[in-house]
Amino acid sequence: MADSSPLTKRTGDADDADATARMLEEHRAALRGHCYRMLGSAAEADDAVQETLVRAWRALDDFEGRAALRTWLYRIATRVCLDALSDRMRRARPMELGPASTPDGPLTVLPASRWIEPIPDVQALPPDGDPADLVILRQSIRLAFVAALQHLPPRQRAVLLLTEVLGWPAAEVADTLEMSTAAVNSALQRARATIASEEVTSSAQALSDAQTTLVDRYVDAFERYDVDALTRLLHEDATISMPPYSLWLRGHDAIRRWMLGPGAPCRGSLLVPTAACGSPAFGQYRPSADGIHRPWALVVLEIRGERIAAIHSFLDAELFARFGLPPELSR
Repeated sequence: MADSSPLTKRTGDADDADATARMLEEHRAALRGHCYRMLGSAAEADDAVQETLVRAWRALDDFEGRAALRTWLYRIATRVCLDALSDRMRRARPMELGPASTPDGPLTVLPASRWIEPIPDVQALPPDGDPADLVILRQSIRLAFVAALQHLPPRQRAVLLLTEVLGWPAAEVADTLEMSTAAVNSALQRARATIASEEVTSSAQALSDAQTTLVDRYVDAFERYDVDALTRLLHEDATISMPPYSLWLRGHDAIRRWMLGPGAPCRGSLLVPTAACGSPAFGQYRPSADGIHRPWALVVLEIRGERIAAIHSFLDAELFARFGLPPELSR
């Protein structure tokens, strides 16, 4: 997954400096995806990438092409993320923080820093990626996988991502993290065991025709607010979560009761498609008294087989700008 582009050396020539800046910028999406996996936050990933590029620019004179440019940048980004994780709590989805709630349960708001955030596919996947590599990269930004990563200590997280996602040999990981090769292999074994215990099974493949039809049926049922039709599209053990609320629900009955009860003001909403975390996603616009539909939630679907396994509704209108979604809709 590393490139082999030569790096234009920094000189006093403005054209050379601009060329170098453009070359560094070409790697922003790949670096943002890596930092997102490490941090679980799109906003923090942006900050980490910016710091990575600043550090890279300052260290250009020390870069002599001994490694591919992207590999060198990944090394810097990994160290930036490890520094950032040294004093932060792990991020999570609501289902990692407690048992399933009831539809009439309390709506407890937790700070934004507690939640894994969604990220647009286009911002986390390199546009020049090899198709086979992109399958792995897309899988590794799935919400379930990023949530599982949060259970790993930062250094184990880095080891797993550098080896299993980026395909680096243990010796190169050891050099990057200043560990012995034996320590890297030991950390990798422990990280694999933890990830396996989280039962991350979502597919990274493109949607099948049946799954595409499933998503279309979800949009139709939701916009008509046909709750019975919508729940028929869900697995029996499907979940719904609504960060920043800690409340989450499991199963048809609980989801139906929520939608017909506290969630009923969503009736009449419109959905605008996008892609987040390697999954189908939508901007949900809720109707208001003046007839304008305004941003309400960024909805990410997890699909298992030919049914929907999870609906994640991120109740944060500020996400719409990140996803390039319109500020309002008129019907």
